[in-house]
Amino acid sequence: MTIAEVVPSLLSGLEVPGADNTLGLPAARRVVLLLVDGLGHELLRAHAGHAPFLSGMAPRHVDAGFPSSTATSLASIGTGLLSGEHGIVGYTFAVGDEVLNALTWSRVGDHHDLRKTLVPEVVQPHPTVFERASAAGVAVSSVAPMAHRGSGLTRAVLRGSWFRGAAGFGDLALGAVAGAGQDRSFCYAYHPDLDTIGHLYGPGSPEWLLQLEFVDSLASRIAARLPSGALLVVTADHGMITADERIDFDTEPQLWQGVRVIAGEPRVRYLHTSSSEVLDVWREFLGARAEVLSREDAVEAGWFGPVSPLAAGRIGDVVVAMKDSAVVLRSQAEPTWNAMRGFHGSRTRQELAIPLLVHRVS
Repeated sequence: MTIAEVVPSLLSGLEVPGADNTLGLPAARRVVLLLVDGLGHELLRAHAGHAPFLSGMAPRHVDAGFPSSTATSLASIGTGLLSGEHGIVGYTFAVGDEVLNALTWSRVGDHHDLRKTLVPEVVQPHPTVFERASAAGVAVSSVAPMAHRGSGLTRAVLRGSWFRGAAGFGDLALGAVAGAGQDRSFCYAYHPDLDTIGHLYGPGSPEWLLQLEFVDSLASRIAARLPSGALLVVTADHGMITADERIDFDTEPQLWQGVRVIAGEPRVRYLHTSSSEVLDVWREFLGARAEVLSREDAVEAGWFGPVSPLAAGRIGDVVVAMKDSAVVLRSQAEPTWNAMRGFHGSRTRQELAIPLLVHRVS
């Protein structure tokens, strides 16, 4: 059971053709899907006392897919596909000669806007589940931060819904409720701040716990305002770990040899290489701190789900998935990560397991 099955399962209850309820979710004519960025299943279980409303629902979970990264998971929410099919294979990845930051839709390094040269609807060409639902007569809307309107990622993976920008908790909650205001309606609502706090202070920190309490209140307030019979479903895009061991690519010359391009993020790296020795060098250097596989072996192991030609070239020749609490940073090329404590992207249960919580309004 994966994140890619969540929206199709909900749309089956709205009589959208071809939408299969593989997750066995209850049917409703008005549905709100609240995605809380960074709300891992294991984190919610460990801190249930700070989220009584969310923790009061049946503790079901699904797999976020690999990489356990926001852009990848949002693409799976929006397309009903895993990363090997929709092709948004991480936070940053190579598309031809460019390395794309999928969240900002800009070039890694100089932040140049790539929406004209890497057209979002071409980079991710599959129809979205929102487009399918809208074509079937469902009133589809999305509520997210105002800056997401017209962004490359929104165009690539969330197109097909009426967009309402939110500046904070209040209009996010009321926008979600308004999105369920008519018969056969589906509203996708996205809240980013728990992830931001987790990156800065670490998951489970006092700051993170207080933000979790705010998120719990947000969910309960949405539920309290929804009409009778409506369905509120709460999920996430990934969990998070606290990094205790940091490896700096920029200061380890032996890791540079044969690496043409390094993409991904600190918990999962894609290495595009000019030498077959790179895999062995990285495997020996990282040892038990990572799984280091060739692209072919990672694909065969099913890490990305089915892999299309669209996605194959975007996955590095070598895939590095960090274990435990280790990260591969780039202190000079990616200084933003240096001061952060919380990370995600890899294959641990703490990162992959996400909640799937269902509340029907009585």
